[in-house]
Amino acid sequence: MPGKAKSVALGILTTLILFAAQAWGFSLDDVSNKAKKLAEQNFVVPKSNLPAIFRDMKFADYQQIRFREEKAYWADDKTPFQINFYHQGMHFDVPVVINEVTATGVKEIKYEPEYFDFGEFKVDAAALQNLGFAGFKIRYPLNDSNKLDELSTFLGASYFRVVGKGQVYGLSARGLAIDTALPSGEEFPRFKEFWLERPQLDRRNLVVYALLDSPRATGAYRMVITPGSDSTVDVEAKVYLRDRVAKFGIAPLTSMFLFGPHKPNSEVDFRPALHDSNGLAIHAGNGEQIWRPLNNPKRLSVSTYTIENPRGFGLLQRGHKFSQYEDLDERYDRRPSGWVETKGDWGNGQIELIEIPTPNETNDNIVAYWSPEKLPETGQPIDIKYRLHFTIDEAAVHGPELAWVKQTRLSTGDVKQSNLTRQPDGSMAYIIDFEGPVLASLPEDTPVASQVSLNDNAELIENSVRYNPAIKGWRLTLRLKLKDATKPVEMRAALINGDKPLSETWSYQLPAYE
Repeated sequence: MPGKAKSVALGILTTLILFAAQAWGFSLDDVSNKAKKLAEQNFVVPKSNLPAIFRDMKFADYQQIRFREEKAYWADDKTPFQINFYHQGMHFDVPVVINEVTATGVKEIKYEPEYFDFGEFKVDAAALQNLGFAGFKIRYPLNDSNKLDELSTFLGASYFRVVGKGQVYGLSARGLAIDTALPSGEEFPRFKEFWLERPQLDRRNLVVYALLDSPRATGAYRMVITPGSDSTVDVEAKVYLRDRVAKFGIAPLTSMFLFGPHKPNSEVDFRPALHDSNGLAIHAGNGEQIWRPLNNPKRLSVSTYTIENPRGFGLLQRGHKFSQYEDLDERYDRRPSGWVETKGDWGNGQIELIEIPTPNETNDNIVAYWSPEKLPETGQPIDIKYRLHFTIDEAAVHGPELAWVKQTRLSTGDVKQSNLTRQPDGSMAYIIDFEGPVLASLPEDTPVASQVSLNDNAELIENSVRYNPAIKGWRLTLRLKLKDATKPVEMRAALINGDKPLSETWSYQLPAYE
């Protein structure tokens, strides 16, 4: 073949190869088309395919069912990621479809009973027919190059959890929240189908696509999970509404708070604190940073923060010393914070915090999300982009420009007598320690002051600021007398030096007592 003809033929072949690769490509648009078509149809309630033996099983029995590690998906492939699957059972009664995306196409990963070890749970072969997966987990050599660890898990509704190096599962993220904490009841959208993109050996992240469905919304999600010291998830989504919703929660985070130094336990417990998160952090578009310690209230509490173009928000676990928790089993000191870094302009809206009473640590009772002021018309997409950080380096997501609240502690208010004893005076005191590079760089005699505001349900009788040499920061003491215990008290405080702000805003709601 002449050189010129050979060159032309080679060019045509290259073009055909590229065209084929593009034709076989899979993208968010593929899932978005499915979501849009779903939104144009009436919602179909998913039906359970579980026989009674699985539907009525106890949690202890469900724990008996273990995925066989040797059956892990991609175990024989040249990729650092492997996939394990969850069996259906209990309230995980509707299967999810899980697909694999490769360079040559898309194929469904079929359920096989041989994937699972049922332990002492006895089940007939007939009961295993036509079942499916409840969800999946992603494994990766996160802490040791020779050992696979759990990196992420997708199980139930639109919930998923992710950890970084040295971390254990704590709070959860969700695809979407609808009508949370309304008397009409919350709607829980679910990921009904997944597409897992098989990564190459040198790929440091895993791409997961998901199709979301619920009575009033559908959605297409692309999630790029990148493991590391602080693992991240880059989320891009298109959501379509079937019908109007009262509360539309974007980038929802769900966590647990039972008690801590600012909200002590009413029962005797050897643990000084018990929570997956201890505060809501907000970076507003105008540069203000807010810290709101969490509560376990006696009745449902809803707090809202009106924000324009938020830079980020999250449920944080500030404090990772073992001595702060003293729990060898649950290791709350190793549970990560969840931080939502917004991408692009999110416009006007509000960050909403839901706090639900709970008697124990088994219930997630904290929810936070962004709710836009305006939603598009039915059938028009809502475009969403953000990055989720799962981190124990909260100072990094906070930034060095303002100090942050290290801890909030509650104490009985008292007055020191002439004999140096302290006499309770019927007040309560909040002791708030601020730390950070901006404070550590100041001389001890810097005239640091505070800006404090309260609603009219409390009288402020002490507002004092003093240097704290233990942390090279400053301590703010607020002593107040409550007027009506059946009403909440709203408080805000920040450190200043002259007209210059030095710290984030401590924003706290003392909940009403029954």
